[in-house]
Amino acid sequence: MVSYIYRFDKVLTIREQEKNETEIAYKESVRSFEEIATKLYDLLKKKENLLEYQQQRLVIGSSIEEIHHYARFIDSLEKTIAEVQQKVVQARAKMNWHEEKLLEKNLEVRKFEKMREKDFRLFQKEQDRIEGIFLDEISSLTYNKKEIR
Repeated sequence: MVSYIYRFDKVLTIREQEKNETEIAYKESVRSFEEIATKLYDLLKKKENLLEYQQQRLVIGSSIEEIHHYARFIDSLEKTIAEVQQKVVQARAKMNWHEEKLLEKNLEVRKFEKMREKDFRLFQKEQDRIEGIFLDEISSLTYNKKEIR
């Protein structure tokens, strides 16, 4: 019996490697996005806490210098928040791009796997047909041998 060899096996292997590399890049982009988003969350939480603290200090009473200090600090924090928000948008876009590429690679691999399955079924049918012919020939030869005797 002939062993099955898929004619696009090397292509499938390359596509699987590309898919794995794309998956690694996607996971890295997700990690990067989560890291930046967490930093943004921390900054927003810090600003919220600082505003609450400043409000408490105003109720108790604080000096003008202290109010200016907090106002400058909040302005600085807001600039940092705006920068990090831009980074979050960029990281999200990068993550979405990698996700699209990963979906494309998965689809390519699945197409080649389906082609291999279909090709293997055809191969099996052909092998079964050849085996049937072979068995018919053996039967005929055996019958003819018995007839001759």
